[in-house]
Amino acid sequence: MSVPRGPVDSSRVPRFAGPATFARLPRLDEVGRADVAVVGVPFDSGVSYRPGARFGPSAVREASRLLRPYHPGLDVSPFAEIQVADAGDIACNPFDIREAVETVEEAASGLMEGGTRLVTIGGDHTIALPLLRAAARRHGPVALLHFDAHLDTWDTYFGAEYTHGTPFRRAVEEGILDTEAVCHVGTRGPLYGKKDLDDDRRLGFGIVTSADVMRRGVDEVADALRQRIGGRPLYLSIDIDVLDPAHAPGTGTPEAGGLTSRELLEILRGLVGADLVGADVVEVAPAYDHAEITSVAASHVAYDLISLLALKEEK
Repeated sequence: MSVPRGPVDSSRVPRFAGPATFARLPRLDEVGRADVAVVGVPFDSGVSYRPGARFGPSAVREASRLLRPYHPGLDVSPFAEIQVADAGDIACNPFDIREAVETVEEAASGLMEGGTRLVTIGGDHTIALPLLRAAARRHGPVALLHFDAHLDTWDTYFGAEYTHGTPFRRAVEEGILDTEAVCHVGTRGPLYGKKDLDDDRRLGFGIVTSADVMRRGVDEVADALRQRIGGRPLYLSIDIDVLDPAHAPGTGTPEAGGLTSRELLEILRGLVGADLVGADVVEVAPAYDHAEITSVAASHVAYDLISLLALKEEK
């Protein structure tokens, strides 16, 4: 087995210089193949309120310059254990959502050939649907843990089936989720009506609200989530608005009363051992950010996801 090529050495090249890849990792075309590829999808044509998540991938990459190679919380050096590379961005049509969805699905499927797992940086949450399609094409119906302030299981917006508020209803309808093992985490805020919850329940989703996380604590929540997903192939979809606006102001649809960045990271770390097959971090809209708070949080979430995948490959 060849030694993975890691990030640029920050003791030799200052963090504010050098390549603008995620965590200063090599590009995919420089290593040929990767166990994990970080890929951006700069697309936000599916948003219902504030646009700007198309600039999320570049902002998260910039914030990731400060990431270091050893993760003490998980006791792993992910970039030394597996080959991680930056696959650049998937360019998709900003004027045609259906075409964009198809483009992301095909590009993701291509990147996953040979067993590469993706950590995708959005972009708005519309992109979760084609990413789940690609994951299910390879692994069959997948378990899903969806970290978000919102359910994202609405039927349509203005008659449109493909938006950032509808991906998980479409995913259930298409049979690409294992509905015995799907759950929202961190939901909160007002809804259009109780029917939203009734519909969501009929689709098979469990709900752990942000208040549940506060009352039950991260260890109990992580344990319950592990029990729900069991040994199934797992996809993690993380909308950065799962965090409270104090921790993630730079997003399109903020809701008060959210998780802290510490709570989110600790829940993710509690999923060690799960059969993680892919993940996304979406809805970073840097125009609304302050001092890179949101981009920094998202870069650390992506780093933890890579670390979980490294631990999985170790076994």
